Amino acid sequence: MSAPSATAPTAPPPPAPQRPRRRGVELSLIVAAVLVSMYGYAEVGLARNGAVPPGTLGYGAGLAGLALLAHLAVRTSAAYADPLLLPIAVLLNGIGLVLIYRLDLEPSLGPKAAPAQLIWSATGVGLFIVVVLALRDHRLLARYAYICVTLALVLLVAPIAFPAVNGAKIWVRFAGFSLQPGEFAKVLLAVFFAAYLSANRAALAYTGRRVLRRMQLPTGRVLGPVLAIWLMSVGVLAVERDLGTSLLFFCLFVVMLYVATGRTGWIAVGLLLASLGAYAAGRLEPHVHSRVLDWLHPFRTIDAGLGPSQLAQSLFAFADGGVLGTGLGQGYSYLIGFAAKSDFVLATAGEELGLVGLSALLLLYALLVNRGFKAGLSLRDPFGRLLAAGLASILALQVFVIAGGVMDLIPLTGMAMPFLAQGGSSVVTNWIIVAVLIRISDRARRPEPADGPGPDVPAPTAARTGEAPR
Repeated sequence: MSAPSATAPTAPPPPAPQRPRRRGVELSLIVAAVLVSMYGYAEVGLARNGAVPPGTLGYGAGLAGLALLAHLAVRTSAAYADPLLLPIAVLLNGIGLVLIYRLDLEPSLGPKAAPAQLIWSATGVGLFIVVVLALRDHRLLARYAYICVTLALVLLVAPIAFPAVNGAKIWVRFAGFSLQPGEFAKVLLAVFFAAYLSANRAALAYTGRRVLRRMQLPTGRVLGPVLAIWLMSVGVLAVERDLGTSLLFFCLFVVMLYVATGRTGWIAVGLLLASLGAYAAGRLEPHVHSRVLDWLHPFRTIDAGLGPSQLAQSLFAFADGGVLGTGLGQGYSYLIGFAAKSDFVLATAGEELGLVGLSALLLLYALLVNRGFKAGLSLRDPFGRLLAAGLASILALQVFVIAGGVMDLIPLTGMAMPFLAQGGSSVVTNWIIVAVLIRISDRARRPEPADGPGPDVPAPTAARTGEAPR
């Protein structure tokens, strides 16, 4: 018997197992999120009027319609996206609408805000669908890094020409509408930081002068352009007295720099600079100084015979909620005043949902941030990893700053709780962030084609070029 030929054809390797798309799981979770929101809406009506509100079915149908359109966009264009991102956003947005509707029932809090918030939520979902359908590859954003940073600076400068609101120039008002441009600027700056740092990560990590044996500072040519743009944006915000957003931009810059270089020294430098900046602002800026005093002595106005401050009322609301809460519609957080629907909306959740409900909300935020980081870690391109880390960090930093402020853990800053608080600019921006994270997660979980991954879209190579590569 002759030996087998060496040139005999061999069997092709078995195909790689297909990763499940889990769009059915996503749809089931969306249905659950809509039902939970409808239950909350009905419970508010039962608690206040003894009957289910007549608009419960309309509210549920509207929320379900928006969620279904978003799901169809993900199913058709990002079939391998993370199945948890969209349901969490729907649930948080639905709970936010319920809380605002509940506070609208208090005449002392002024005009109703829930109808406008529903319109802004629909606008946010519309932009979510546009981003998911139009942004076929997140790496394309790297080509427009300098356009993004230019537009971000324009948005940050725009409110200077408009009157201040509650001591801060952060609003642009026209034709009866108001926008907070800084909310959109943070996403644009995250795109620029991700593009620039990914293109210069080696120079940032391994070149420059060594300081204190373990710290290595990059050369000015590498770090200078991005640092100058960051200083310009924070300087504009300081002029506008929007120190909450200034803190967010600073922390975003430090986090993305650390992720790009892997150098823990940047965290230490960031904490040192943040401490010095906070001390200077607390000493020199009267508005910030009063916030610091409220943080250190939340009951000082009561001791002075002036009644409880907003922060004191917030602490009373958390204490009144206990473990299980007073029940939706049965709390007294409206005593906080005009900011109950915006800065202090978390106090209403803490009082009426209790420690259990508040913990569930914070876990939802933690899961949303976790899935964002996970999507970035699953990618091989540096730009995508940095962009996902930056967008997830924006959500995490906002939750930390706002929750810490209303609980008197840190000085209070004027920012909006993602999806929960009243604010059209905020809810629209958060839906855009979720859309980009979905595109990134789809890229991370999608099986590679048989001939290997496609070529990476080049990121800008140097800030001095002033334009993106072609």
